[in-house]
Amino acid sequence: MSIQANPLIKTLALSPRRRMAPPAPATARRPMAAVRCSAAKRSYNVTLLPGDGIGPEVVAVAKDVLSLAGALEGVEFRFQEKLMGGAAVDAYGVPLPEETLAAAQASDAVLLGAIGGYKWDNNEKHLKPETGLLQIRAGLGVFANLRPAAVLPQLVDASTLKKEVAEGVDIMVVRELTGGIYFGQPRGFGKNDKGEDTGFNTEVYSASEIDRITRVAFEVARKRRGKLCSVDKANVLEASMLWRKRVTSLASEFPDIELSHMYVDNAAMQLIRNPKQV
Repeated sequence: MSIQANPLIKTLALSPRRRMAPPAPATARRPMAAVRCSAAKRSYNVTLLPGDGIGPEVVAVAKDVLSLAGALEGVEFRFQEKLMGGAAVDAYGVPLPEETLAAAQASDAVLLGAIGGYKWDNNEKHLKPETGLLQIRAGLGVFANLRPAAVLPQLVDASTLKKEVAEGVDIMVVRELTGGIYFGQPRGFGKNDKGEDTGFNTEVYSASEIDRITRVAFEVARKRRGKLCSVDKANVLEASMLWRKRVTSLASEFPDIELSHMYVDNAAMQLIRNPKQV
């Protein structure tokens, strides 16, 4: 997981409560054949959205893993596959066909692969694969994005950071997905009083949008180390000033969580300098 160094994207970073214990030696593990199912039979509808690039390959493997896990636990998954992104643009002329959104809305879960590619980079905005991604976020109301960033011991030497900096990093970033500059109105293109082309976007958050993502972050923090860092640009942007005000006011509902605030440009530096501090 990475935090985007963009002052207009609000994120809340969380620290882990505990380190996971190392896996048991292979000799101590129970063989797969010994697994016993105790869960009642259940069924779930899952919409697969392979998307573009590596997406189809990733989703195909994820489907196999989910099917095996379901079989072991007595859970049935019923899959249907739909097009989205560049693949949908090529087939239907839009990045998110109505039938794809309808299928996702009617499902218990959605598995999304990857969206976009060089092939569609020069498309008009409404025909870009990424537009479909924003549309499905809004259509499903998925306002909270949980992105874990953990450095596995086996891969610590592959990091560009020094081992002592990267070792043991375990962060959860909670990112707001359906408000702010990506969805604010007005937006578009125009002309200024000199006749020059302009492009404009609006950064706007309502109190309810801030409150709901903040509560998600506090609840996640309770399951980890009890620390929450809210990232904003409250020294410059009014939207961030409201963001910080609302986050601070909600802290009283979670007295067991240690809340701190950080400006996004400093946060970007601190994640590289000392990522374990949050």
